[in-house]
Amino acid sequence: MRKRLFGFVALGAASSLFLAACGGGGASSDTADTEDFNRGENEVVNASDSTGGTLRYALAADFDSTDPANTYYAFNWNFSRYYARTLLAFNPEPGENATDLVTDMAADFPEPNDDFTEWTVEIQEGLKYQDGSEITAEDIKYGIARSNFNGGVFSEGPQYFSQHLDQDEHDVYESDDPLRGFDSIETPDDHTLVFHLKEPFSEFPNILTQPQTAPVPIDADRGELYQENVMSSGPYQFDGPYEPGVQLNLERNEHWDPDSDPIREALPDRVELEIGVDQDEIDQRLVNGEIDVDLGGTGVAPGMHAELVDDESVQGHLDNPYSGSLRYVNIHTPIIEDVSCRQAIMYAANRDSMWRAWGGEYGGDIATNLFPPLIPGAETDLDLYPSEDNTGDLDAAEEKLEECGEADGFSTNIAVRDSRERDVQTAVALQESLARVGIDIDVKSYPDGEFFGQYAGSQDFVRENDIGLSVSGWGPDWPTGYGFGSKITHGDAIMETGNFNTAELDDPEINELWDQALLTEDPGEREELYGQIDHLVMESATILPVVFDKTLLYRSEELTNVYFHPAYMMYDYMALGVDRDE
Repeated sequence: MRKRLFGFVALGAASSLFLAACGGGGASSDTADTEDFNRGENEVVNASDSTGGTLRYALAADFDSTDPANTYYAFNWNFSRYYARTLLAFNPEPGENATDLVTDMAADFPEPNDDFTEWTVEIQEGLKYQDGSEITAEDIKYGIARSNFNGGVFSEGPQYFSQHLDQDEHDVYESDDPLRGFDSIETPDDHTLVFHLKEPFSEFPNILTQPQTAPVPIDADRGELYQENVMSSGPYQFDGPYEPGVQLNLERNEHWDPDSDPIREALPDRVELEIGVDQDEIDQRLVNGEIDVDLGGTGVAPGMHAELVDDESVQGHLDNPYSGSLRYVNIHTPIIEDVSCRQAIMYAANRDSMWRAWGGEYGGDIATNLFPPLIPGAETDLDLYPSEDNTGDLDAAEEKLEECGEADGFSTNIAVRDSRERDVQTAVALQESLARVGIDIDVKSYPDGEFFGQYAGSQDFVRENDIGLSVSGWGPDWPTGYGFGSKITHGDAIMETGNFNTAELDDPEINELWDQALLTEDPGEREELYGQIDHLVMESATILPVVFDKTLLYRSEELTNVYFHPAYMMYDYMALGVDRDE
């Protein structure tokens, strides 16, 4: 019964998946058939078990952090698995079973007590770090403790453990014995963890897929500087320190045991990443074969997008899957306090122009609700602010402006990430549509890496700089309503910095429904609660949905084992290899 509830699967020999998926063989020919368009959404393309070579990535912005304790970007959760193993993982295959949970470092699936307040996890024996020392349960306990109980040293990662563990205030950096008093996780022996929760949490195993469960030896921890050279538990280790804004290179970890790891193929001999490369340059080099993967995973920028969709000769190299994410605009309640003023924005927004700014048909579908279609219980036909042809209802917007005492409109700023061209274009499209009712917004650009830590996710910065809106995107931490929406709409998720509930929505009724979902074992009943939350969030006018995202990904002919993984909302980086002479 619990295996059905949590989506667990028994994972067999993962390495056989790739050869079976496409009938074996090596790389594709120099040209790909048009019928191969979007083939990577549901099957492995260019299957191969060949090892060797260098897998080349490029990234326009930068990591929020390479430290598994301090990251929330989807591409980093995907990439960090090269060097940071987790307790559980998602099934490494394309298609409908991809979001099932499987074991990684765990020897078996977590066992709950009767009321889901205690979970026991056994880990495999013999797992090792890059220096040959053994990974213990205490290392995993410490990795979790430092990620959520650090006195504010880290601000980027999610706070599920601090929210749910039955733990008093704690700071691992406060004493010489960092785990003294940290008793919400017990380690009765070197291979057992027992998690004690404040209250029942039926979806708890999903948290164990996250980078924060990567092991960290206490003696290796350097606080904020740990990101320079993370101790590897995976198939690759840092080759030289991580250089923010410049590069990160990985080489093989000789102490990694492939027989213990059902998740990672580890085909390349080496992984190289260039950081801070202009997005247009990345797209061109990708098509030219000079790099293999755009690490950001959000697809090509608008210029290359238009070029590729009109070129029949490259259709077989393109994938255009639904990413599972929502692109949206936060409406910040501390700046735009009156709900009627926020609803005026919702009515005045030209959803059609924002959809076109995001790429039109290949960019996704117009969104009018919170939860994407892949989330069970999503009500994608919910539309509380309808308009003809999705161009905006200006009469309704003007009525709402009168209700909030701003009949002539008002002005504020909208924050965007400077390297994300579609975010900027979405903001400009919204700027133009709101101007029709006298709402004037200025577009302000800020760096990707610090966007949530220092700018749109900083309460002080938002207030001091009149940031009334911000463009964002969100995908599920795991594929349920709670895994998608709690961190952006629950009042408990609001943080002074590193805040992803950027609207600062703190509605008692919504909070209560989220809390009730935690206590609800039956998935169908949880889905009903998520539907109610969806409706209330839209009524609050704190999130303006733009599109349910599709990505246009270019698939290099030299890239092997390529498939889209919905849990990471991009290609499964752990599967990839290269087929070329070097």
